[in-house]
This record gives sequence, structure tokens and C-alpha cells, in this order.
Amino acid sequence: MYICIFLAILCTAYGTVVMAARTGSSFFAMWYLLAAVWAAAAAVLRFGLIRRIPWQIRGAAAVIIMAGLAVLIVLQLRILDHFRDAGAPDLDILIVLGAQVKESGPSTVLRYRLDTAAAYLRKNPRTLCIVSGGKGANESFSEAEGMKDYLIRAGIAGERILTEDRSRNTSENIAYSMQLLDPERDRTGFVTNDFHVYRGYSLAKKAGIRNVCGIAAPSTPLFLPNNMMRECVGIIKDVLMGNMRLF
Repeated sequence: MYICIFLAILCTAYGTVVMAARTGSSFFAMWYLLAAVWAAAAAVLRFGLIRRIPWQIRGAAAVIIMAGLAVLIVLQLRILDHFRDAGAPDLDILIVLGAQVKESGPSTVLRYRLDTAAAYLRKNPRTLCIVSGGKGANESFSEAEGMKDYLIRAGIAGERILTEDRSRNTSENIAYSMQLLDPERDRTGFVTNDFHVYRGYSLAKKAGIRNVCGIAAPSTPLFLPNNMMRECVGIIKDVLMGNMRLF
């Protein structure tokens, strides 16, 4: 019981931290939902309610929980498998996947991606870059516009940067960026945060980019649990929609 209470408090506190970061996503609510589940579990144990639940319902709940944990473990392993992808040198095209931009410029997550992309582009002067991201409801300008400005300030020549400013999610990042390259011939890489590389790679392969690799940018350790859980939801959604394959 006490472990359940501790986990309920921990999930509530972490959800509050994620919400305070104002990332533009409401996924922090998932942590409050988990807190409610742990609190309910504590109440069931405290008052001995589990003995009043029919065994059929208990059995079904156990099966669902175990299946959910198995899926979660498999997805986390798939994500971790691409966590340190370093790409290949001298690519033809480098796609930088978009993330939130603010009035002050790219968010922390996006700055990690852009700094990684800028370092690659300096080492590989022949590579062209596509910055991919549209304008969200909570953004004053498109992600692509903010990304291009950031890269130019980082010393990357503007003529090397192509913009794709229509996409609203990772699947569209890939689909619209493909219109600016030759998916059959171009050696293509993409930059995104470590927790996001697996999904980006899988979406690109399913979309038809023949020669593609991921380049993992860092992420903020504090928000990594939230990002990893959110990625699992994104993977499940894209698999169900037919945008990617799990294996």
C-alpha cells in the first residue's frame, strides 16, 4: 500500500514539473492519470476491496496489465536501440525534424537538434539541409522559419537550407520533406532527439526513403521519462495508422 501511495505522489509531482515546462503538449495529464491509478490501488489494498472483486475480473485485469507491460518493454527497447545513432558522413540531404518554437526562438528540445545539425553541416560542407515543421496553434511563426534563422546565425549558409513549413507531425515531416529530395538516390539523414530517432527512422523507411539514417541529438534528462512514454503512444498510433512497422 505504501509503495502505491509513494508512486501516486511521485507521478503527481512529476506531472506538475512537466506541465510547468509549457512544452505545448498536454501529455503531462498522463502522469496525473497514473497517479490516480496508484491512489486507487492503494485504496483497494487499504480497505481489502480486492477480495470483493470477482476472480474473473481480477484475472482479466492481470492479463491486460501484463500485456500492457510487455508492449511497453518492447517499445522502450526499440527506442533505445537507436538512442546513439550517429548517421553517416557526407550525406546528400540532412532533414532536421521540427519541434516547438517560441517567441524567443527554438525550444530547448529543438535547439539540441539544431546544434547537432549545425555541427554535422560544418563537418560536411557538401550536405544540403531541410528544416521541417509547420506553424502550430501556439506558435507565432513556422518551426521551419525559426530553424532556418537559428542555423544561419550558427554560421550555416542560407543557400544550403531548404524549408518545409507545412507539416504538423513526424509523419508529415517525412512525407513533405520527401518532395524536396530524391528518395531513391539521395543519401539522406535526419536529426532528432535520441528518444525520437527510432520512430523517425521507421517512418522514413516505410515512406520509401531508400538510403536513410538517423543522427541522435541529446535530450534533457529530467524530461526523458515523459518523452519516452509519449514516444510509445506515438509509435502505437503510427503503427495502427499504417505509417510504420514495428519490426
